[in-house]
Amino acid sequence: MLAQRFAAIIACFALASCGLPRGAGFQSEVLAASNANTAVEGEEPVYDFSVYEVNRETLPILQGWPATGDATLPWIVAQEQPASLMIAAGDMVQITIWDAEENSIFGATGVTPLQPETVSSDGRIFVPYIGSLRVSGMASSTARQRIEEELIRTVPSAQVQLTVEPGPSNTANLASGFGLSGLYPLADRNVKILDLISQAGGPNPELNSPQVRLVRGSKTFGIPFERLLRDPRANIAMRGGDRVYVEDDSRKFIALGATGTQSIVDFPEVEFSALEALALIGGVNAGSANPEGILIMREYAPSAVADGIAGPPKERVVFTIDLTSADGLFSAGNFMLEGDDLIYGTESALGPALTLFGLTNQLVSTVRAN
Repeated sequence: MLAQRFAAIIACFALASCGLPRGAGFQSEVLAASNANTAVEGEEPVYDFSVYEVNRETLPILQGWPATGDATLPWIVAQEQPASLMIAAGDMVQITIWDAEENSIFGATGVTPLQPETVSSDGRIFVPYIGSLRVSGMASSTARQRIEEELIRTVPSAQVQLTVEPGPSNTANLASGFGLSGLYPLADRNVKILDLISQAGGPNPELNSPQVRLVRGSKTFGIPFERLLRDPRANIAMRGGDRVYVEDDSRKFIALGATGTQSIVDFPEVEFSALEALALIGGVNAGSANPEGILIMREYAPSAVADGIAGPPKERVVFTIDLTSADGLFSAGNFMLEGDDLIYGTESALGPALTLFGLTNQLVSTVRAN
């Protein structure tokens, strides 16, 4: 009698195993045609997405497809500039005149420091015995020489010393995202952006993946801070009026299904591979995941749709990764994630069987105990 009851209970569990709760769908379920016409015999199902396996053959093609999300901002190629300041409106000019004549018009000492003069909006300063003189757009050495040439007409032995304190037109604004944001004077035309960022204490350490933004005139340029550090060609010279700020990388990806973690995850780096993402979320669930069926779901803009070579053939694309093969692992390490990608770990077909096996063992232990 007990054996019959036991067999009946086992049969019930076997029938119920098809409906046991699961943490994810099977790969075949997820990749099923969502609008397949099954009523017409012989008609092929219609899919509203494309499926690509990430491997050695497909990777070069997939890497050439357009990126999703916001357009990548351009950056400027660094060019060496003269190590001298270009005088501009708002700069403060200090002139000292030296005259060796005994009866110098500049006084008995022969050394006359003039009152500091602010360069006017039209680029001029006033110099005694010369009058209004345009100095904007000149290097300090050129302006000194010009003043001396004009002054010699009146004072033959005059010599001029000139120093410039940068004003707003020769100042860069490190606006936000730094340890010490503020206005920074440019001592010459070859002050590099990394020099100013260092003076400002570097990017805020709370930023996960700092992105440097430069506003110059009406244009905005951008570069990841880590790339700015690595590439000498990106360390550009600053210009007066430049505004620099640092913001965090706003991109995120989603991990769902039979993965180690189910959550929304920030991008820790600018270039972040699928393999690194899987490591970050704890891989896949060892007890239920199908390591051959890791799916990355991505949606492209309609303008990116192409022939499958220049771009995806459909807006929705599912990339499949096989973690059980060396090719799949290497390829996953070279397949870069995009913002808003969904990493989905599918369920192994053995999952329900293992669950039933566990329940059966519990039942057997209960029956034996009774």
